[in-house]
Amino acid sequence: MENKNSKTDSRRQFIKKISTGSIIAASGLALSSLSSCKETSQEKTTLLTTDGKLVQVPNSEIGELEHQHITPEESRQGIPGKKWVMVVDLGKCKNAKKCIEACDKHHNLTPDRPYIKVLEMKDNEKSSPYWMPKKCFQCDNPPCVKVCPVGATYKRTDGIVLIDNERCIGCRFCMAACPYSARVFNWGSSPDQEVTTAYSPETSIPSKIGTVGKCDFCPDMLRKNKLPHCVPSCPNGVIYFGDEIDDTVTNGEETVRLSTLLRDKAGYRYMEELGTKPRVYYLPPVDRLFPFEKSTEENSES
Repeated sequence: MENKNSKTDSRRQFIKKISTGSIIAASGLALSSLSSCKETSQEKTTLLTTDGKLVQVPNSEIGELEHQHITPEESRQGIPGKKWVMVVDLGKCKNAKKCIEACDKHHNLTPDRPYIKVLEMKDNEKSSPYWMPKKCFQCDNPPCVKVCPVGATYKRTDGIVLIDNERCIGCRFCMAACPYSARVFNWGSSPDQEVTTAYSPETSIPSKIGTVGKCDFCPDMLRKNKLPHCVPSCPNGVIYFGDEIDDTVTNGEETVRLSTLLRDKAGYRYMEELGTKPRVYYLPPVDRLFPFEKSTEENSES
């Protein structure tokens, strides 16, 4: 029988492994630790040890995961056992643009090259308009990957499409091939913000002038078991994110079954007929939370 000191040492070693990222976080529902942005010391997270055992660990003992720098070579592998997916509920979008602000800040972007755009959409002349957040769709059959002559754009095992700016030559073939216009070119403008971290395709910073960028699902946050920045920043819970393998997505406040959500609310993929197999789904703009309104800025531009 193990003594008390042996159990304590084993526990400490386990917590140490968590902080260094050598174990995979798991739960009965995918991203259960992401389902609430208001964690308390009484809450626990289910984690998978390296020997395949599930254990309950208080969140207060886990703490903040240390930053893990992922090199361009390592970033091509993806996060094991995951297939990331996003669902956007068009009935909840008010064009608050908080998702854009959070994304721009995290990726050190200027307003002229956002990774997220909120478009005014109208299905036909008799229907009312609605707002549609649009970003990279992380296609399973991505045209951008096929046309890149240097392998700078690649598809990972976890479903994410990334760009290695150190390999990108700025030919913009990928921009021409993308049917969603999801990519932007860095012409040289950047915020007055000093970036001291080493470059990683998982953070897209520091960006390189003369290369292409796009939404990346924030894989650096996913490695820390946190949601992409756009998800919790939305005040209306528009964006759901999760793991297709676990059939679970969350908007930071509620966690639901992906298959149930798509079935019950008629989820669809934008321009799916192109055969690109997007990993972003939309829920139709029915039962809207807000009436359609243009912002003051947009009214002045029109």
